Amino acid sequence: MVPDRSPGLAESARALAAGEVTSRALVEAALARIEVTQPTVNAFRIVRAEAALAEADAADARLAAGARAPLLGVPVAVKDDMDVAGEPTAFGCDGAFPPVAEDGEAVRRLRAAGAVIVGKTNTCEFGQWPFTEGPGFGATRNPWSLAHTPGGSSGGSAAAVAAGLVPAALGSDGAGSVRIPASWTHLVGIKPQRGRISTWPRGESFQGITVNGPLARTVADAALLLDAASGNHPRDPHRPAPVDARAAAGRDPGRLRIALSLKPPFTALPARLRPDVRARVVELAGKLAGLGHTVEEADPPYGQIGLAFLPRATVGIAEYVRDAPHPALLDRRTRDAARLGRLLDGAPLRAARRAEAVLQRRIGGFFRSYDVVLAPTTAAPPPRVGALLSLSGFATDRAMIAACPYAWPWNVLGWPGVGVPAGFVAGGLPVGAQLLGPGGSEPLLISLAAQLEAELRWHEAWPPPAALDADPDADADAPAA
Repeated sequence: MVPDRSPGLAESARALAAGEVTSRALVEAALARIEVTQPTVNAFRIVRAEAALAEADAADARLAAGARAPLLGVPVAVKDDMDVAGEPTAFGCDGAFPPVAEDGEAVRRLRAAGAVIVGKTNTCEFGQWPFTEGPGFGATRNPWSLAHTPGGSSGGSAAAVAAGLVPAALGSDGAGSVRIPASWTHLVGIKPQRGRISTWPRGESFQGITVNGPLARTVADAALLLDAASGNHPRDPHRPAPVDARAAAGRDPGRLRIALSLKPPFTALPARLRPDVRARVVELAGKLAGLGHTVEEADPPYGQIGLAFLPRATVGIAEYVRDAPHPALLDRRTRDAARLGRLLDGAPLRAARRAEAVLQRRIGGFFRSYDVVLAPTTAAPPPRVGALLSLSGFATDRAMIAACPYAWPWNVLGWPGVGVPAGFVAGGLPVGAQLLGPGGSEPLLISLAAQLEAELRWHEAWPPPAALDADPDADADAPAA
């Protein structure tokens, strides 16, 4: 039987500060939940049991001495593309990796806020795909249905939060990798402005398209983790003006002009919004209209934005492959993508980087007519575990674009987006929507998401406990949802 679920991030911090619970008790409970669910959910690549308990004891001593910090003593998790001192950073790859000497900047800031890092969560190889599976760690499964993926590439972080193992976790988003698993596990996921949360020791992860962001059950918890992790290394190339995300979560957004965008942006391969997903997003638009906002269908002028994405993504993969200690163990699709990236690392990459400013100006003009874009996060519910794992590179791209055509343009632009739950489709599978804005618009998007949450109370829904105890292969022959 799975132990009790984790309390929320803000509630944990409050209870610790009030002396109602100890950090050791919270961390022990989190470790127990992780241990019980590893055979089924498999959310973690590394569990820092001994180190986390020592850090919890240190936090308790600080709390007893009167020290206070936003997350002092609260257990959280981070994705396995982030450096945690003394632990390897395998980033979803197979093989042995050496431990790193120092925390990455985002982890350093979480520790400065008092958080206890209980472990590193699973991700697909170099974060390339919207599923979390691989030979290095097996398959991470969706707490709402173990036969299905939680998405990717931050699938381990999403699964850990959705299953109630930890109150919140950091993921990273290079083409929707926070927002997609948030959608498929009924969570809030924030893709911040580029540079909001440092990706150091890589100043620009994947040529600037990848950012770090929080996953949580509530907007307030996601905002709290965003504030705690935000900030820059002295050598970071992108340093946006600070925002107060937690304050924004408690503010009324005002009456907004919202564009409902249902058309997939330009892709070289076909993509079609599933009717059941469309219905959930349109219902969400109706809720926004009922809250007093003006909602009308309109699509941003994306143009051929995909031409600005591919060189940056594949050159980024080539950079990671260049540094990989075991290149022979990498997925053939990874090696093919790196080969393409090496070909595009020159004039095509420079042109893609130059196109960003043009795209920002053109799409920025859209926000003279609208304040926020509401779009589906994905075009389909989560696929089954294994459905994409053994496909060829072209077949993987085709399936990935068909399921997830909506999220990646905001990575090219570097602008923020907030993924929110949109409800459920057949089989009890979650789907979601994203609130998108121009540069620096996190406060507006967060306040709007919080207003929706107060109306819909999505955080009150949990995966059925029986699902976490089930045999993940029991319905392997059932028809796909």
